[in-house]
Amino acid sequence: MHKLVVLYPKPADPDHFRDYYVTNHLPLVTRLPGLLAWRYSFDVAATQGQTPYFAVFEAEFADAGAMTAARASPQGQQVAADVANYATGGAVVIHYPVHDETA
Repeated sequence: MHKLVVLYPKPADPDHFRDYYVTNHLPLVTRLPGLLAWRYSFDVAATQGQTPYFAVFEAEFADAGAMTAARASPQGQQVAADVANYATGGAVVIHYPVHDETA
């Protein structure tokens, strides 16, 4: 599995961010080809001190190739272009392979 994570610093207008994100952006995300699962939260907390992030998004794909294809697709390009409509604080995008282990 391959995970894509988007970390959002606090926007200029948190209410607009929440409304636009849920109403407009997430419906675009759900159309990404190869998307296996996704989740988000506006309740981001740091274990110590103040958190540098307002919101977080996680997406799961079968592998890095599937994630890359999704991001390069017309739907992926639309998702990326839409970020400027709500994330005035910018966005940090990271991705990595997930290794499942149990104790």
